[in-house]
Amino acid sequence: MRKGEIMSKLLIKGAKVIDPGQKIEGALLDVLIENGKIAALKRDLPTGDAEVVDGRGCVAAPGLVDMHVHLRDPGFTEKEDILTGCEAAAAGGVTSLLCMPNTRPAIDSPETVRYVLEKSADAKARVYVAAAITRGLNGEALCGMEQLAEAGASAFSDDGRPVADSRLMAEAMQRAAALGKPVVSHCEDLFLSAGGLMNEGAVSRKLGVPGVPAAAENCATAREIALAESYGVPIHICHVSTAVSAAMIRDAQRRGVRVTGETAPHYFALTEEALLDRDADKRMSPPLRTEEDRLAICEALRDGTLAVIATDHAPHTPQEKADFEKAPNGSIGMETSLAAGITELVGPGILTLYQLLERMSTAPARLLGLPAGSLEPGAPADLVLFNHRESWTVDPKALHGKSENAVFKGRTLLGRVRLTVCRGAVVYRAL
Repeated sequence: MRKGEIMSKLLIKGAKVIDPGQKIEGALLDVLIENGKIAALKRDLPTGDAEVVDGRGCVAAPGLVDMHVHLRDPGFTEKEDILTGCEAAAAGGVTSLLCMPNTRPAIDSPETVRYVLEKSADAKARVYVAAAITRGLNGEALCGMEQLAEAGASAFSDDGRPVADSRLMAEAMQRAAALGKPVVSHCEDLFLSAGGLMNEGAVSRKLGVPGVPAAAENCATAREIALAESYGVPIHICHVSTAVSAAMIRDAQRRGVRVTGETAPHYFALTEEALLDRDADKRMSPPLRTEEDRLAICEALRDGTLAVIATDHAPHTPQEKADFEKAPNGSIGMETSLAAGITELVGPGILTLYQLLERMSTAPARLLGLPAGSLEPGAPADLVLFNHRESWTVDPKALHGKSENAVFKGRTLLGRVRLTVCRGAVVYRAL
């Protein structure tokens, strides 16, 4: 059996069940878990010999699927490793995650894919692998994509170092499509973004630091859409942060282009103004943008243009983040993503709780072709139980990964995870 609190039977009583996979929106039901599967989803199930969890006042939903996570393993395990990253995932209700390939060595060989899958076999979340598009992520030669898929890669990505060569990206998209695997693209024109520390605009000028223009993302997004439309293949755009990129994706979808997109909580919750305190924990790539961009991202989530919310969980050590101008980009987010969504999207009425969970679980599972995102009887028992009305304050030192670079640190958020079940095991409990 897997690590965690293994129960032969677990019965969650009287929870409000929200399951977009079955179009269940708030029914008061009991959830019976047995032998790693959802055994039943009904009212007034008998207790029998099951361990009983009181779910009254809480929401039971499919475990979150985070399709953009940096586990830093192999090679950067002082920041995070596979097991500690999955500890953080469990505490945030994430039961499945897609790890990015910018490790050392990069995830560009069957051996490295197998390393990640084998090390994560007993972790507190299911780990899926996005293998590198090019060898060493250097943008010069395509990896053996067929061999990587055979070794267990679930997707391909250039996250960490975008592919500048359009010919290579076109070939990668076509080969991935033939394998039935998505390409998840980090859209950044490195020539435009070179040397930038934050969004190019009023705040960067006030701080006297070089900026990254929105055009760096917009130009790269336009290229990926053009390639997808020209070759008739799908593309998924990572961490969309600008109004223009969101508008281009929306327009392309209306024309039938097979383009999907994700954003992260910091892009719908924060703006460049957050960097006035010169806190490097709020520096990431792409950077926090303007209020106009933030509102456009919220609208793109509302109308379904952006079907997925992921975290871009990117741990760094406190020492690395100490200097605003020298720090690497990235912030952690798996433990705060659900609460940020409830606070910033559900609270103001931008999304319903049902829609939020669809974007954080059912939609990414469907996009990646994963056995997740539903509590249908017979499905894997991956579940989160949370109190959507409970507030808490984010303390970086109380989080469960190795790093503390939490973009929402010190913020009081609404919605607290109470129980996470993965593979039928209780992997996080705060009841």
